[in-house]
Amino acid sequence: NGLDGILWQSFDYPTDTLLPDMKLGLDFKTGNNRFITSWKNSYDPSSGNLSYKLNILGLPEFVMLRDVVTVFRSGPWDGIHFSGIPEMQTWKDINIAYNFTENKEEIAFTYRVTVPNVYAKLTMNFDGFLQLSSWIPETLEWNVFWQTSQGDCDVYMSCTPNSYCDSTKTQKCNCIKGFEPMDPREGALDNTFTECVRKTQLSCVDDGFFGLRNMKLPDTSGAIVDKRIGLKECEDMCIKDCDCTAYANTNNQDGGSGCVLWTSELDDIRSFVDAGQDLYVKLAAVDL
Repeated sequence: NGLDGILWQSFDYPTDTLLPDMKLGLDFKTGNNRFITSWKNSYDPSSGNLSYKLNILGLPEFVMLRDVVTVFRSGPWDGIHFSGIPEMQTWKDINIAYNFTENKEEIAFTYRVTVPNVYAKLTMNFDGFLQLSSWIPETLEWNVFWQTSQGDCDVYMSCTPNSYCDSTKTQKCNCIKGFEPMDPREGALDNTFTECVRKTQLSCVDDGFFGLRNMKLPDTSGAIVDKRIGLKECEDMCIKDCDCTAYANTNNQDGGSGCVLWTSELDDIRSFVDAGQDLYVKLAAVDL
């Protein structure tokens, strides 16, 4: 005799496809984390080994998993789009609007079609792509408008901790300023396994910050989040916390707001030409 008589509904348990107005993410009331899973292959619709789901540790973001191994990370929501998928802004070209909700009831992504007679679907493909497709009535087929990239800098951890991936450079993996290759012989090599270590250890007395522009923020698992404060208060928190390694705004809108702090290595960072966020990395004064 409960007020909500629904025992099960398909929109809460999607297969490989998210339709407009379906939600991807966590319902706090039921504890259900809605995610999509690929087909096994092109002719077998049973569950494959690829899934796209919400990770709520630290600052929420979506991850693509192959079995239990992360192969792609969306980056956290920056108020406009996910920081690792700036191309989402082109979705409006096919009349699609999207939204990310984070409140006491749910953390969820959803999208909708803004004009009548337009059909769209978001699919976790068995080939490893998350694809947004629209229906072309003239040809009676689905057209893939957008898909996650598998470029060098899009693969999860394509460079080692405390380095960033830059697809515009010959050497795609680069140690962050204030860090250097553990083995100096690897400094000039395009080697994704080169370890980057601090040139000078932090003193927690006169450390400062180096700003990296247009970055996909590091993996936010375990990050400390306070959305009530701004960038200056965030910097002060990071200075006072001797374990803090970097900080950034959580929201890029209206000049920026909110605070996220990292207290460990900085993983899975990449740079963009004209997208991303500002990341402030803590360095010893001598390295600034």
